[in-house]
Amino acid sequence: MNPHLAVVLAAVCFGSTGTALALGPETATPFSAGLARILVGGGLLAAFAWLTSGRSRTAPTPAVLALTVVGALGVLAYQPTFFLGTEANGVAVGTVVALGSAPVLTGLLEWILTRRPPGVLWVVATVVATSGVAVLSGVFDAGSTIDPVGLLGSLGAGLSYAVYTLAGKALIDRGMSSRSSMGAMFGAAAVLAVPLLAFADTGWMASASGAVTVLWLGIVTTTVAYLLFGAGLRRLRASTVSTLTLAEPLTATMLGLIVLQERLAFTSVVGLVVVAAGIAVLSLGGRRRAVPVAE
Repeated sequence: MNPHLAVVLAAVCFGSTGTALALGPETATPFSAGLARILVGGGLLAAFAWLTSGRSRTAPTPAVLALTVVGALGVLAYQPTFFLGTEANGVAVGTVVALGSAPVLTGLLEWILTRRPPGVLWVVATVVATSGVAVLSGVFDAGSTIDPVGLLGSLGAGLSYAVYTLAGKALIDRGMSSRSSMGAMFGAAAVLAVPLLAFADTGWMASASGAVTVLWLGIVTTTVAYLLFGAGLRRLRASTVSTLTLAEPLTATMLGLIVLQERLAFTSVVGLVVVAAGIAVLSLGGRRRAVPVAE
């Protein structure tokens, strides 16, 4: 599969999270749903990686263990920091800061760690797509005061995303398959998330609709999504992958329009077009640069 397409499909899976929660039990909370994603999805990713690794299982080196822990901490930190930002400044502002900062932070950290500056194509596509996310979110119409603590939370979410994306890429570059890389990080995150269940309201998961919601969050928005994400990450730079996942808010908006019968303002339509244009620039312009790598 084309790596750009794999990442965009992963973002489509990510983008269904909000709709799944909206269609689930009213008592479901973002925090408990985030834990469900990590526990179910992370467990399945780890199991899938283990079952498909065959005879290639070897004892991990200290470097691999360190990267796995760093990546797992990034996965685990994303949920609370993201929700802190959206709770303090609203969904629109919190989301645009978190999703908009992630590609920029990923590109900057990748530049520092690899000494390879992002290309002009990435800069143009990231500026265009991030601008589209800002317009799409309605942040320019909010007219509200920004809470600095919430702002730090949203930036923390963007940084957490950058950390586990770069950690996953580093694991792949050290010879791990994309499946093993995602399985190791998310499996470790699932283990670390278990104690947090004591602070989450999980009663809603016992109902039929709750179980369906948990399965969707775990299987589709995590397991399937990160298998696709890892496949793209294997052949593309982390900064490119991060920008392509800006298809997530585009998907979330479209699902809200089609499935939840939400209404779109004219500015939101403009935002959709701009986000799509940024992703198209990066996907079509970078197709020739993706180098096939055997799994």
